[in-house]
Amino acid sequence: MARLQIPISTTISSYLLSILFLSQTSLSFSLTNQSLPQYVTVTDVHDLLPLYGLPRGLLPDNVKSYTLSPSGSFSIQLTSPCYVYFDLPVYYGKEIKGKLSYGAVHDVSGIQAKKLFIWLSVSGIEADKDDGMIEFFVGSLSEKLPAKQFEDIPACKSKASLRTNLESM
Repeated sequence: MARLQIPISTTISSYLLSILFLSQTSLSFSLTNQSLPQYVTVTDVHDLLPLYGLPRGLLPDNVKSYTLSPSGSFSIQLTSPCYVYFDLPVYYGKEIKGKLSYGAVHDVSGIQAKKLFIWLSVSGIEADKDDGMIEFFVGSLSEKLPAKQFEDIPACKSKASLRTNLESM
């Protein structure tokens, strides 16, 4: 009777691939269950946002530092307040605070959007992957914008340069 012999290197390789597959599955499972594994270290807040189901471009490019507690409370320090234009002008204060959970940011402070002639404080942000939209809450009112607008990290502008950019449109 002939015996099939499998080289030991093939067996070890298969074993290592199985471990790698299982570790990747574990990471995906952890992220989809709205919590990050403790061994994930992210130094740029823009890279952290996609791990929470949010686009990288929700914050401007002048982030100086951030803190995130295990409960999801965060504080983001910008080098200076600034303006960004999406479908409407948005103002970011020097400090932005809130509570981060998978696909949403609640209890936001430090972000305002201009609607008509009034600056309104943004109180929450939610991502809806099914329809590809990001919903911004201002009190009990909300407005949806296409998530594609927030794929790239926007450049901060001073008020003067924002006004110039808006007038050229």
